[in-house]
Amino acid sequence: MPLNRKRKAGVVDAPEMKPKHERGEFDVVSQEEVDEIMKNYDPESNVRIWSGWQEYAVKGILAAFSVYTIYVTLFATLLDQVRLPSFVGLGILMGYLVYPARKGKQKINHIPWYDWIIMILGTAAFFYFVFNAQAIIKQGIYFAWYEYVIGAIGILALAELCRRSVGIPILCVAAFFVCYALYFFSQKLGFVGALKTMIYRLFYTTTGIFTTPIDVCSKYIAVFIIFGAFLERTGISDFFIQLANSLAGSASGGPAKVAVISSALCGMVSGSSVGNTVTTGSVTIPMMKKTGYRPEFAGAVEAAASTGGQIMPPVMGAAAFLMIDYVGVPYSSIIVRAILPAALYFMGIFIAVHLEAKRTGLRGIPKDQLPQFSKLIKKAYLLLPLIILVVMVSMNLKTMAFSAATAIVACIVVSLFNKENRITPMKFFDALANGGKSCISIIAACGIAGCVAGCIAMTGLASQIISFIIRIAGDKLIIALFFTMLCCIVLGMGVPTTANYCIMASTCAPILIKMGVPTIAAHFFVFYFGIVADITPPVALAAYAGSAIAKSDPMKTGVNATRLAIAAFIVPYIFAMDPTMMFVGVEHWYQIVLICITSVIGIYGVASGLAGFTFTNMAWYVRILAIVGGLLLLAPSTWTDIAGLVVVAGVVILQYLLSKKNAPTPAKA
Repeated sequence: MPLNRKRKAGVVDAPEMKPKHERGEFDVVSQEEVDEIMKNYDPESNVRIWSGWQEYAVKGILAAFSVYTIYVTLFATLLDQVRLPSFVGLGILMGYLVYPARKGKQKINHIPWYDWIIMILGTAAFFYFVFNAQAIIKQGIYFAWYEYVIGAIGILALAELCRRSVGIPILCVAAFFVCYALYFFSQKLGFVGALKTMIYRLFYTTTGIFTTPIDVCSKYIAVFIIFGAFLERTGISDFFIQLANSLAGSASGGPAKVAVISSALCGMVSGSSVGNTVTTGSVTIPMMKKTGYRPEFAGAVEAAASTGGQIMPPVMGAAAFLMIDYVGVPYSSIIVRAILPAALYFMGIFIAVHLEAKRTGLRGIPKDQLPQFSKLIKKAYLLLPLIILVVMVSMNLKTMAFSAATAIVACIVVSLFNKENRITPMKFFDALANGGKSCISIIAACGIAGCVAGCIAMTGLASQIISFIIRIAGDKLIIALFFTMLCCIVLGMGVPTTANYCIMASTCAPILIKMGVPTIAAHFFVFYFGIVADITPPVALAAYAGSAIAKSDPMKTGVNATRLAIAAFIVPYIFAMDPTMMFVGVEHWYQIVLICITSVIGIYGVASGLAGFTFTNMAWYVRILAIVGGLLLLAPSTWTDIAGLVVVAGVVILQYLLSKKNAPTPAKA
């Protein structure tokens, strides 16, 4: 299907004399185009095609996995050596049924013979561990030759599934650390001895595949992913988009503000930067272009907002659940710490699109074309599952898995009141199947990330990296933060957020902690920069997906997205050097109020300086002053707050006076 297909939404006189957005003409993104973009930028979307009874058989396996996961998480008391290998083994079985070896056109109901072999052998390897768990625990390090072969098959099958469902970059990272570990052990044991040691530790112990990432994935992440699949069936994404339209659609540059709000709301549930960009962007990007936003700006707004969805409480993507184990704090504490940084992130984008609209004179959508809030509010019951989840998790009433399961039941109940999205038995079956399918890539990524973390731990590489960075940085924390940021961004280019966080939590977060950064601030630092890699050129997958929809230059779209998301590059430095922004060490309520006020004004100063507009266009030196004043306000100190407030207020007053001076004088009657 041609990508430049057009549709006219209205007819006016002499259309050739008017810009496209004034003619009411805009690019339409069809479902076929959306699917094609997802396949190009999201490995998870490149799947086999099933139909007929084979489709129901595959969906049955996926749905059975979801039921098994919920049951084991809530009720079963299995050994970790049984629970974790069975979890990964079922992931291998599902993965080869869903993901083909290469991209391109797929034959219907077809699996090549070699995929059958890999699937059967890979699944059998993990279930050998399951059925012989007690014997393997007792025999210690003494293994027969065929058990090493079984372990090697399991590791290789998992790596190949990761290549198919996640991508090659994470395997390149894993290969580097595995090769280093082989070299490390071969110095003492020889190559064969090193190979046996590696297989034993990575496959048969809890220092490899079955370490923290997979453990957390099986306990929490999988159930929350299944919850997300049910929540999607309630129609909440459409509700979020309509709600955003109702609230901000008629404002200056309304469609861009709609994109920011809807992507923030949808993104916190989806947990995928690319998926959220394409899903909500297929609606919002054409609307922004129709209003008059430049294509590269429209694609950047959607990419930046969609990427930020993963730092938006209360769900925050899968990596937040890993943070519970790494940091050792309740999930409710993580949510509270994330509120202000996330708010500043989206506020920065919102201010930027508002100033762009004012600068270029863009208008909003006529109110008669927008959904009425009074009618829309009647569907507010769709928020009930999220509210139940947040309340149960925040108050620690039950385990997180039980809270997610309760929220799943709430999804089914609220859907009964919505005729268009009622969860029928077939939709219930599909939701279970989609939940199981969405778990595959997370299982693969967490398993490989566990191997990386295991190699780092068993070789002592982490301590060497810490010593190296500290030696370079000396006592300058800012240098250590800068190198950590570079590591996170480079590693995050093409590596899923979950895997990126696992690796950085094992390598770079300890560096910052060693230099005096509070543990939770250090982990949030690496978490944030692992996420913004999706919009940071040269490998900005979310920005490139947005550019494909907007028909814009990918690199320009990536640069614009980075500029819009500037808060994500500034705020982590602020809370790493002084965590009061995350409400750490705050003793009085008025301190929180003061921090919020100065941070909001500060982000306005930075955003306006980057946009080059406040009431009127800014001179270059005024832009620098606005940015400096904003940064001073973001830095948590009384003196910097006073200085920043004076500078930003001075810039705003100056720009206001200039706008009045340059305003055209009304003609006399």
